[in-house]
Amino acid sequence: METSLEDLVQQAKEGKKEALESLVRRIQDRVYGLALRMLGYPADAEDAAQEILVKVVTHLDSFRQESAFTTWVYRVAANHLLTTRKRLAEKQTSSFEDYESQLEMGFAAEWQESVPEAERSLIVQEVMLGCTHGMLLCLDRPHRITFILSQVFDVTSQQGAHILDISPAAYRKRLSRARERIQAFMLKNCGLVNSDNPCHCDRVAPQSVQANEIDPKNLLFAGHRCRTKGDVVSPEHLQELDSLQRVAALFRNHPDYAAPDTFLESLKKLIDSGEVRLIEGLH
Repeated sequence: METSLEDLVQQAKEGKKEALESLVRRIQDRVYGLALRMLGYPADAEDAAQEILVKVVTHLDSFRQESAFTTWVYRVAANHLLTTRKRLAEKQTSSFEDYESQLEMGFAAEWQESVPEAERSLIVQEVMLGCTHGMLLCLDRPHRITFILSQVFDVTSQQGAHILDISPAAYRKRLSRARERIQAFMLKNCGLVNSDNPCHCDRVAPQSVQANEIDPKNLLFAGHRCRTKGDVVSPEHLQELDSLQRVAALFRNHPDYAAPDTFLESLKKLIDSGEVRLIEGLH
């Protein structure tokens, strides 16, 4: 039977280094996945997730088991991500109106013969994932993290309220506003939610490659290391859902992004260097 996170926390507090490493290994993907959706670029998400994990391991003594450990971790992560400096992707996209203008730049390009058939579906997937990540960035940070916690990580309003230190009613109201904004944008622009819209991922993909907006050899999202790949939602299946369900399905079926392998090693080096103060007696 797998040791619970709460038991690992207790063992880490008692000074067991192996328990601390197991704890980090078990939570790092969730922390990284949240950071990636909040900040938009893997490199920025890596930096932020490392900083969050350091805060988690250096403040384990403050976890009093008043909530599930994952809820406490999300609270630490949310506090960091809501207050950290603006990163590149956030600076590039400021509103749904600006994002809509970017999408209107052209769908007329055809695939170049130099792009192999096998790569094209991955590039189309990259367009879809990159576009939905971009939509998240059009929300301000409080609405963005509320939407992500609920729609991607299945956090309840009670848990979300605790994580963000607001009332459950305020959390539900914030989530409702975020859903309405995302839904309105996608109903107007996204061909996956409304097939009458001109913007379809397979039409945008060739132009994105030709404009060097996507590097087929370095796909940020479709080529990302994952614990599990997201299910490919067929257009036929989407049409069977109402508009709000279609929006939710697209975000819920993102890949389960995996944190870089270097996370644990970097953290261990930091611990061994003495640069961070950990639990007394850790061995």
